[in-house]
Amino acid sequence: MNELWPAVGREVLSAFDLSQFPLICDLGGNFDGLAKELISLYPKCTVTIFDLPGVVEASKNHCLSSEETRITFHAGDFFKDPFPEADLYILARILHDWSDERCSQLLHKVYQACKPGGGVLIVEMLLDEDRRGPLAAHIYSLLMLLYLEGKERSTTEFNVLLRKAGFQEVELKKGSLFHIILGRK
Repeated sequence: MNELWPAVGREVLSAFDLSQFPLICDLGGNFDGLAKELISLYPKCTVTIFDLPGVVEASKNHCLSSEETRITFHAGDFFKDPFPEADLYILARILHDWSDERCSQLLHKVYQACKPGGGVLIVEMLLDEDRRGPLAAHIYSLLMLLYLEGKERSTTEFNVLLRKAGFQEVELKKGSLFHIILGRK
């Protein structure tokens, strides 16, 4: 995903005005591509990348310049460990890895961590409501079913997951490749 951010990052991150969220946590953030785009677009924000210890160590050592202080790393497992404090939590190409049950568990945990007015930003490919396309989403869905426990979902499926977790204000913006969903507490 890191290599895709230069191509789609600005479109994704400018879909909503995220300037109202100065403290952002990228859950499962991997390397720093999204974080670099965020601090470039929103100069007053700071970003914590929350990922597994091995990923955090590799990211610290190989991807981030030592002068950059607005991006920090926090090691942990988002199913087991507490999240760093944030105004906005980002799940970019994460939920398609997991079953509906695990997504519900993760989104509920995000909702509990959110302050009033806080939110979650989800970046995923979406299936059409009739599930006939797009082809790229079906291919990714097959890959998720083969290698993980997840799948690509439709807008309705994401709305159900978010509302079940407690997010009542949900907005969707379509991008050229990825769609962006903002849920607010």
